Amino acid sequence: MIIETERLYFRELAETDDAAIFELDSDPEVHQYLGQHPIASIADARHSIKLIRQQYIDNGIGRYAIIEKDSHNFVGWGAFKFITQPTNGHQFYHDLGYRLIKRYWGRGYATESSKAAVDYAFKQLKLPAIYAIADVGNLQSQKVLEKCGLVRNGVFDYDGVPHYWYEMKNPHG
Repeated sequence: MIIETERLYFRELAETDDAAIFELDSDPEVHQYLGQHPIASIADARHSIKLIRQQYIDNGIGRYAIIEKDSHNFVGWGAFKFITQPTNGHQFYHDLGYRLIKRYWGRGYATESSKAAVDYAFKQLKLPAIYAIADVGNLQSQKVLEKCGLVRNGVFDYDGVPHYWYEMKNPHG
């Protein structure tokens, strides 16, 4: 267990999460603001898990499985990805992200898990700053980021789509 909240905990994604990742990433509604195409097979889900697990090895951090404590159900994934390609004038930064299975939307899990991830990033990892992006049409994601304390700092073009850039400096120094 990496991060824990009142209702959720984070753990590394495992190969056995393939069916849950397929449920998450094959849903067109989940991908509405992601600029990607939903995955089409369990093999695609396994490939996604492999890429995320490689982030743990390469960067010591990555997106983690979010698990509901009471049921032990896979809710989605969240936390940080280390971004190495230039994005909006930034490079080599930690991007806060989250993605939840649709049946878990509306329960406050995105905000709860993201607040815990931000706290972990600053207090445990001692990151100097964190960043995030949100499609200008994705009002729910914007609300989550703002509830977590990230501040909107401009609009930029991301793969041909306007996105807001969010950032937050470590308040603990």
